[in-house]
Amino acid sequence: MNKVIYLDNAATTKTKPEVVEAMLPYFTEKFGNPSSVYSFASQNRTVVEDARAAIAKTLGAAEKDIYFTAGGSESDNWALKATVEAYKEKGNHIITSKIEHHAILHTCEYLEKQGVEVTYIDVDENGVIKLDELKKAIRPTTILISVMFANNEIGTIQPIKEIGEIAKEHGILFHTDAVQAYGHLPINVDEMHIDMLSASGHKLNGPKGIGFLYIRKGLKLRSFVHGGSQERRRRAGTENVPGIIGLGKAAEIAAATMEERIQHEIKLRDHLIDRILKEVSYVRLNGHRTDRLPNNVNFSFQFIEGESLLIMLDQKGICASSGSACTSGSLDPSHVLLAIGLPHEIAHGSLRLTLSDETTMEEIDFVVEALKEIVARLRSMSPLYEDFVAKNNIPQEA
Repeated sequence: MNKVIYLDNAATTKTKPEVVEAMLPYFTEKFGNPSSVYSFASQNRTVVEDARAAIAKTLGAAEKDIYFTAGGSESDNWALKATVEAYKEKGNHIITSKIEHHAILHTCEYLEKQGVEVTYIDVDENGVIKLDELKKAIRPTTILISVMFANNEIGTIQPIKEIGEIAKEHGILFHTDAVQAYGHLPINVDEMHIDMLSASGHKLNGPKGIGFLYIRKGLKLRSFVHGGSQERRRRAGTENVPGIIGLGKAAEIAAATMEERIQHEIKLRDHLIDRILKEVSYVRLNGHRTDRLPNNVNFSFQFIEGESLLIMLDQKGICASSGSACTSGSLDPSHVLLAIGLPHEIAHGSLRLTLSDETTMEEIDFVVEALKEIVARLRSMSPLYEDFVAKNNIPQEA
């Protein structure tokens, strides 16, 4: 196959042509600042509000509860830091999980240095948060529970509604990092008792550099970026009008095509999982077998290094990842894989493949054949595999 096979959609997605088309006029012909009073510019205020309404509709939320940001990381930072500031009189304790994105974990580390107490809840071998441990961790001083909707590395979907119910029962705010889930799974903030939700445009075929934070009406969160009066005085800075238009359009498309897309991606995902588990030895599927993102597959291959695997896949035109794109420069094994109980040597051999609505069965089968060849080749050069084969009297792989 002579074309690039892109299977790293958890890192970023291709901006859909319809999204680009919707954005283009706001770079050139309709470039006005929405805060200006003259009609040429103030018309852009209307389209910003239209995009806000479109996004709110996908969540069952109120329009005024959607606040535009520069992306998921800013939204996560805002949710945690502003909650600590606003509710410090009630308490200084936050609960999160050990497999959160680093936008949450590093923010928690920062807050700990400011005197905030953080409890990191364990997950089971599939990456599902332990609800009993979550309940036991709640204190009178707990002000926030922050648990991601679905994991960016292993794809496991968390029991968000149950977590929301626990938080509501105890009068605790509930935030979810839904960057990987928004636009890919049905979400209703009222039904799931979600008080704050983070999302990012470039994960659902929208543009980069734009996202939003849903903040339920009545929360006392203050401005995160100080300056002008944009976003109802909660997030200063001239609005990224093209980005907002693009995000709104991407959200509309994602909502309209979600059911069909989920069915398509699950069919390909399960085919990929079944073939690899049947045709490659000493491989482990990471994450829940069924309660996972429709487009996510994560394997650990014993006796090989994930980085070597990625390089050889790239040589065949296959784009993949060993985990989060935000930590791709790190030599340390994934904190997510360690949290689900994998030893370092197996965690190092991980591979994440994330599909899209444009991925074909032909591409999946090509990737499987390429993986079989590459894994066998890498193991043939592995002293660890050679020792394992010798000790266990196992025939060498072809």
